Amino acid sequence: MTDVRRPARLAAGDRVAVVAPSGPLKAERLEIGTNYLRDWGLKVEIMPSTLARHESLPYLASEDTARAADFRTAWLEPDFKAVFCGRGGYGVQRMLPHLDFDELAAVEKVFVGFSDITALHEPLNARGLVTIHGPMAGAVEQLGAATGRDRLRDLLFTPEAVTDLLAPVGARTVVAGTAEGRLLGGNLALLAGSLGTPTFARPAGIVVLEDVGEEGYKVDRLLTQLLRAGWFTEVTGLVIGDFTESDDRDLVAEVIRERLEPLGVPMVEGAAIGHDEVNLAIPLGLPARLDATAATLTPLLPPLS
Repeated sequence: MTDVRRPARLAAGDRVAVVAPSGPLKAERLEIGTNYLRDWGLKVEIMPSTLARHESLPYLASEDTARAADFRTAWLEPDFKAVFCGRGGYGVQRMLPHLDFDELAAVEKVFVGFSDITALHEPLNARGLVTIHGPMAGAVEQLGAATGRDRLRDLLFTPEAVTDLLAPVGARTVVAGTAEGRLLGGNLALLAGSLGTPTFARPAGIVVLEDVGEEGYKVDRLLTQLLRAGWFTEVTGLVIGDFTESDDRDLVAEVIRERLEPLGVPMVEGAAIGHDEVNLAIPLGLPARLDATAATLTPLLPPLS
């Protein structure tokens, strides 16, 4: 197994960077979101492309090369102790060819984001780095939820205080049992979209899955693609997070159970991880223990050093 490398925890006075690897942000939303970070004592710097917009593709924050260059600069700058993504959307996959992940992963740095940002978590986790899947700097709705905000702050500043990654919201048992392994995964559509690409990394451990705006048959198609590709071969446990803004959430839940229960690995559903109002930050790449019977997910090491 790849050695687990945990970045240093944050402390008041640390300088952090905000990047936009995917979609563009509104300045007023970013200001509200980053004020939370400043309230925690962090010194926030916004990278140049974060508030820009692609010349012809309005769903992108600036050109692919500009977003990648800002990300690389923020990551490799020793004075930045963390890199926060401003928002998700779409676009990370377009800038991946402009990044050298061996170069990036040689630097242990706190990294925070989710959704489309899964495309960055995957290659960093594959190289042993622990990253934070959680609320982003411009996600006012989620940073504004006290439970999610408190979890993110705890993970960043006092990581040993987080002893159950599913609490306080909780989850439901689907398949009883226990499992151990590195915590991996993220957004279902991004994970499926990685198949066959240079940044694909087959997960070995406990997998977290979440998504937004996917109808039941689309979730079926994505899971079936991963199953046919043998993606779950080394998965030891499953944590199903939120699948929000779908046509029928009950149908989506049934699809997930129908597709994944036959794997026979310990599994919980209803975890507050994803696009709902409460988004509990979790450390991807970290060894953890899933007790699906008790519906707990315990870090086996403090998420940050």
